[in-house]
Amino acid sequence: MTLADLRTGPEPVLAEVNGIPVSGLRAVAEAPRAVLVAMHGGATSGRYFDCPGHPELSLFRIAHRLGYTVVAPDRPGYGASAPFADDLIEPERRLDLMFGAVDAFLGDRPRGAGTFLLAHSAGCEQAVRMAVDPRADDLLGLELSGTGRHPHPDFARVFEARLRDDRTPGVGELLWSPARIYPPDIRGGATIGAPGPRMEATALRTWSSQDFPALAARVRVPVRFTAAEYERVWRGDPEALAEVGALFTAAPRVVLNRQPNSGHNISVGHTAAAYHLGVLAFLEECVVAAVTGEFTGPTPQFDGGSAPSGR
Repeated sequence: MTLADLRTGPEPVLAEVNGIPVSGLRAVAEAPRAVLVAMHGGATSGRYFDCPGHPELSLFRIAHRLGYTVVAPDRPGYGASAPFADDLIEPERRLDLMFGAVDAFLGDRPRGAGTFLLAHSAGCEQAVRMAVDPRADDLLGLELSGTGRHPHPDFARVFEARLRDDRTPGVGELLWSPARIYPPDIRGGATIGAPGPRMEATALRTWSSQDFPALAARVRVPVRFTAAEYERVWRGDPEALAEVGALFTAAPRVVLNRQPNSGHNISVGHTAAAYHLGVLAFLEECVVAAVTGEFTGPTPQFDGGSAPSGR
């Protein structure tokens, strides 16, 4: 694959769902292997998955080149739906909006073997809810990154300091460090940033302690969970990864992945292509499993790092 193969980027798309506009990006394959639906994290948009100025890092371009249709809606409260954020606090409203947007973005286009969900950071809350909804009846698998059960000690210290003084800096440093693993023009997020809705804090208040464990236990498709090597918002050590993996008690396969030379914003760092190719390899395994009806890999499977002692 050359840079010339990656020059054609996704197209912007706008749909109306129950009277609410939803913006996003779309790249349609003529005869797709499957459809990859990507949910961005906080303070960004679907553009996160098409790294500006760096087509070689773009999830959209790599996945489309390999035969997948890709859609990335701007999550509820972002992009075109921002003026309606206060009406989207309830999870059911947000689910309706995202399922409606994906259907509208795809129309009657073929979906291949089915749909695969990928989510980053705050977008994981939306994706896991979608994964257990009856409307996700063609779901092949789920990829999550930038989330977890327990905050990283560095984030906990910054959070406690900000409770004492909300002018305390530090969160941005955690999201974009170490500097060397990001392109200089991307570091800090100015080219991919978007205003985040206030309601998102409400949606995430009980995510790690209550919602994530309860929802994860209901996921019945293969799951790949990735922790960046330099993740400093959530713990990503082997023990923390094993704890996350243990939540997915109904999943036929759980892969726990540690991505080298990557930070929290895993899809826009220098190793983004390596991460995306790993996701697409897992997606291809899910496509094959949908045909054969089974997975033969171990559960859980540890990739890219050591399993906890005793495993």
